[in-house]
Amino acid sequence: MTDSSAPWPTELRVSKDRKTLTVAFNDGEQHELSAEYLRVCSPSAEVKGHAPSQKKTVPGKKNVGIMKIDPVGNYAVRIHFDALHNSGIFSWTYLLELATDRSKHWGGYLQELGEKGLSR
Repeated sequence: MTDSSAPWPTELRVSKDRKTLTVAFNDGEQHELSAEYLRVCSPSAEVKGHAPSQKKTVPGKKNVGIMKIDPVGNYAVRIHFDALHNSGIFSWTYLLELATDRSKHWGGYLQELGEKGLSR
């Protein structure tokens, strides 16, 4: 059962250069999420692992693009990246979290890169 008061996406649009996903919600909010940000924060097991200790930092995705987006039921999308990653299922809730908590997610990612001597 879904929460009827939760924001619901009304539009998903990939930019012409394939580097940005714009997500519009029924509450009037609209967010632009870079392909790089979506790729490195993918909810896939490859990135998140099956436990917090298994989380991986994914470097070298600065120039990644979005090839296509497929719906997953009525609750999420699968994003296919040109780096051949497509195993993450991005729920509407997670997309909204990425948009509203960008500084936490992106800042944490940049800190992890620095700590591990990796680059974007």
